[in-house]
Amino acid sequence: MKWKTKINHPLVLRVEGQLLLIEGLFMLATLPVTYVYRGLYSFSMPFSALVTLLTGFIFLIATRQHRDDTIRSHDGVYIVCISWLVLSLFGAMPYLLSKSVPNFTDGFFEALSGFTTTGATIMTRIESVPKDILFWRSMTQWIGGLAIIVFSLAILPYLGMSGMQLFVSEINGITYDKLHPRVMHTVRRIWFIYLFFTLLETLLLYWGDMDFYDALCHSMTTISSGGFSTRTANIGAFSNYSQVVITVFMVLSACNFSLLLLSLTWKSFTILKNQEFRTFLLYTVFLGIGVGLVLFFVCHKSFGTAFRESFFSVISSFTTTGFFVSDYSVWPTFLCVILFLLMFIGGCSGSTSGGVKIFRHLLFVKNSVLDLRRIIHPNAVLPVKVNDKAISISGVYKHTTFIFVYFLVFLVGAIILLACGIDIETALGASVATLSNVGTGIGDVGPNGSYVFFPQGVKWVLMLLMVLGRVELFSLITLLSRSFWRN
Repeated sequence: MKWKTKINHPLVLRVEGQLLLIEGLFMLATLPVTYVYRGLYSFSMPFSALVTLLTGFIFLIATRQHRDDTIRSHDGVYIVCISWLVLSLFGAMPYLLSKSVPNFTDGFFEALSGFTTTGATIMTRIESVPKDILFWRSMTQWIGGLAIIVFSLAILPYLGMSGMQLFVSEINGITYDKLHPRVMHTVRRIWFIYLFFTLLETLLLYWGDMDFYDALCHSMTTISSGGFSTRTANIGAFSNYSQVVITVFMVLSACNFSLLLLSLTWKSFTILKNQEFRTFLLYTVFLGIGVGLVLFFVCHKSFGTAFRESFFSVISSFTTTGFFVSDYSVWPTFLCVILFLLMFIGGCSGSTSGGVKIFRHLLFVKNSVLDLRRIIHPNAVLPVKVNDKAISISGVYKHTTFIFVYFLVFLVGAIILLACGIDIETALGASVATLSNVGTGIGDVGPNGSYVFFPQGVKWVLMLLMVLGRVELFSLITLLSRSFWRN
């Protein structure tokens, strides 16, 4: 049997070169912060930008003679998976050069956590980290929010590529409602709404108790469902006003961006007609009120504090953002269990959230109910419908299989951590927090916790879970299968 890779490697190098150029330009964007907040290691950001840009140019020059610019499905999957590693490799340089992290593993962990919008951190005293490094840390999440692959589509026409394969591979659900027959127009419009929400939140936070630096950093990590903060106390370090603003924008970040854009562009309520979004709002309101009542009557918090912390924590877990305003680990155990389970669900498809996504849970519940009815009425034709559209049997099986594989990967990750001597609560919390790209979990990785105490081998396992969660499992599993590489 002959084995020959199906990957168009010169094409992959060209795309990675373009991605590195984009990353290098974003690094340059941090230089004003470096100039204003000069520190002992101010050279780390400009040097990292120079190396990243130079590498990108070398990749482009090395493949300038390449003529086959057609992206096939194998190329798209491969580029999506490897891009996170390449970008994180160069993104780790500022952490290492500024000595914000002690070793390469921790630097790569912090960078990958940023680009995958996980928000898991190895930093314990965040205020002591240089301002430009924290700004770059927030920017990595902003870049990864809609995925760096979407950003690169703006330059793919220059390479003569359509880019649709990359778009479909990375952004599961955004193409459900195409805003324009050409993907580039859709991407540019999503760019616009993403940037608009970031600037709007920055202004609203700046009008509160945050300075412009903190407001911009938290806006970037909110709209990307990231969770990195410039304070060790996270959002609890800021006023009630700032907490409410961030809560609202966490909800927006969990919405399907294509539906948001349709609603804003055509002045309609398209998103309110979407069953997935309505389910998200229903769960949020119901659980927010329920948890708030428990905090008010059982924990004896004031009415305003109880419901503010309740809705913030529920939405933060639901949207996989990972922000926190208080230590929910001291709440009654069943409330922590609720937040733990919400981390699996995630926001709407086509959003910046991680997790399984509400659409799949909705599909699973509908199919389970119909299966009970099929037992009673075996001859009845009962299709599964979402938004009044019937889902094919193969589609239902595909999403059901995804949920099964997702929980299987979660359990395997938790078992590996247990085998490495991690206590069961922390093992479960770290496994779901990295796989669902939440960052803040339960146990020692809960609020005010850190991943710095994990052995280096365990950190690499957690990084694998981050990537698995970001590329939605099947892409990476496909990449690891033998048939993917078979000629």
